[in-house]
Amino acid sequence: MDQDVENKQITNADQQDQLEHSGYVAVVGRPNVGKSTLMNRILGEKIAIVSPKPQTTRLTQLGIYTEGSTQVIFVDTPGIHKPRHALGKFMVRVATDALRDADIILFVVDLQEAPNAEDKRVAELVRQSGSMCILVLNKIDRTKPEDVHPHLDLYRALVPSVSDNDWVAISAKLGSGVDDLLHRIVVKLPAGPQYFPEDQISDVAVRQIASEIVREKVMHNTEREVPHAIAVEVDEFKERSATLTYIAASVYVERDSQKPIIIGKQGGLLKKISTEAREEIEKLLDTKVYLELQVKVQKDWRRDDVFLQRLGYKLRK
Repeated sequence: MDQDVENKQITNADQQDQLEHSGYVAVVGRPNVGKSTLMNRILGEKIAIVSPKPQTTRLTQLGIYTEGSTQVIFVDTPGIHKPRHALGKFMVRVATDALRDADIILFVVDLQEAPNAEDKRVAELVRQSGSMCILVLNKIDRTKPEDVHPHLDLYRALVPSVSDNDWVAISAKLGSGVDDLLHRIVVKLPAGPQYFPEDQISDVAVRQIASEIVREKVMHNTEREVPHAIAVEVDEFKERSATLTYIAASVYVERDSQKPIIIGKQGGLLKKISTEAREEIEKLLDTKVYLELQVKVQKDWRRDDVFLQRLGYKLRK
């Protein structure tokens, strides 16, 4: 699947009816501000993996919200950060490319904290894009009351084009303020075509979502550097019957020392990861799932262009 944000193309020739509101919305921000949580909340479905660890999202993913005569295509992006390897450079490029074609940019920030260098970097890219921006102040439920207005003023100063009606404080986790945000997005979108069928909520294949669920469970169950050093590749995905799906996947790490960490004592941690992933994939597929995981070492895979392209990361030379 092409992970770049493509030019806006109608995916079905039969779906060219004009809607009252239609367009693309890029969801950007530094790592770990709640972008994926926000998109899952709006869609009412989990299509993007969530982790407290930064840089969880590695590829753009479309979340498609259709209601009545409205279709909003949200583009969930990797957190913009200072890259240290080929994978990091790819993630930043994916996020910045998403700004180019967006009708609206949601600049998501963590209201608990004052802007840091990464927030300022994102703000600069937003300003350069020239696209309409809505400032989304997330984690209001965790922010000290005395910090709300000082932090709001600092974030608004980063994007002077944001008017009094173009910012909203929310809790993506709890859902407060999200309906207000969605209303602000919809009224700003012009009339346009229906790009996707009304019952489609993502452009990502089930096979890839399954691999992302496995990666999420590894991240939740491991600590320190191991989460960033793992990749998951689905080797087999077979519907063996109407009620049973077989999935074999490889969990890649970069160093020999990381492999036993993920496997755990007597295979206990890998079994826990597999169980948690299987249960969630079963809900997704509405079938029983037989999930087989193997842990493999691929030396320094984040710096290996050939391996990254095999995993679907389209790198630019």
